[in-house]
Amino acid sequence: MARGYGAPGRRRARTVRGPAARTPSDAARLRRTGRDGGGRGNARPGLTVRSGSWVRAGFGLGLGATLAWLAVHTVLQIGELLTLFLAAVFIAIGLEPLVALLTRRRIRRGWAVLIVLVVFALCLAGFVALIAQPVTDEIGALTKAIPSWLTQLHDRHTFLGHLEDRYHLISKVRSALSSGGSSVLGGLLGAGKMVLSLITSAVIVMVVTIYLMVALPVIKQFCLRFVAAGRRRRVEAVTDEILTRTGRFMLANLATSGIAGLATFAWCAAVGVPYPAALGFFVALMDLIPVVGSTIAGVAVSLVALSVSLPIAGATAGFYIAFRLAEDYLIMPRAMKYAVDVHPVVTIVGVLAGGALLGIIGALVAVPAAVAIGILLDEYVFSRTDAS
Repeated sequence: MARGYGAPGRRRARTVRGPAARTPSDAARLRRTGRDGGGRGNARPGLTVRSGSWVRAGFGLGLGATLAWLAVHTVLQIGELLTLFLAAVFIAIGLEPLVALLTRRRIRRGWAVLIVLVVFALCLAGFVALIAQPVTDEIGALTKAIPSWLTQLHDRHTFLGHLEDRYHLISKVRSALSSGGSSVLGGLLGAGKMVLSLITSAVIVMVVTIYLMVALPVIKQFCLRFVAAGRRRRVEAVTDEILTRTGRFMLANLATSGIAGLATFAWCAAVGVPYPAALGFFVALMDLIPVVGSTIAGVAVSLVALSVSLPIAGATAGFYIAFRLAEDYLIMPRAMKYAVDVHPVVTIVGVLAGGALLGIIGALVAVPAAVAIGILLDEYVFSRTDAS
């Protein structure tokens, strides 16, 4: 006989207690009522987790938006300082080919930087020496002419006397000085602040440029340490190519400015405009400023040419218009194509866009930025798309 307490052939069924004993209908009923087998009440953990995730997401979005606003506000507040730093970086990279040329001749980097800075200081000193005498002469002539102009203002038979009778210039100047003394003082204080700001900016750019020129290899190696070791050599090669082409751009810009200065000197010496050497140096310096530099220089030289005669001034203005067109569409694009291998259209559009965004500094760094973007695209984007 089979063992058991029931009928023969039948085994005693085990009594199963707990959740395993629930039928599908019982599980559905418990889900509807929100109760489990242990009688722990109507707790629904899913809703608690979901509401907590929404709180965390909202807090994260709010914190991220606040940090983004603070970052943008900080950048806007120190925008001028960042612009000066960008100018110092551009000058340091532009002078790097000269420093590298001296270091390849077994000159220590510190001495090479000092030699380059001394050469540029001598150039600026030569420019100051060239313009010192003309400025002194013009100020002396103006001082001597003021008493004569005052005498003519009281003489009705002279041109200045007719102007005084018609417009009462002396009384208007006296009333302006008496009633607007505070505005004149404010204007003088504003001019003084502007001059002080320019001097401070120049000192900041000079100091940062010297530091970057001396420590450029160390800074480059430090930045490359953030790149993985397997990719470091490739990134270093791309970085060196960008720095080399940026230096070539600076040298090409200096070459075109030198051409502008020599052309000005030759024209002024040929037509008899005074101080041709000083004007040539002035035009070379102003031509370093893209877009507006050569225009300002041409206007200044044309005004100086008025001291000779009106036809000479008109001819000088025509000369600068022709030279500006030749420089913008022939000299500069070809020099940039040879130095940095950038299409002339990219050069012109980049300079205009950079000038519109960041002013003079943006116009200066526009072409090197275009060069860097082109190198990065060739190295990391176009190489993959061409291979696919």
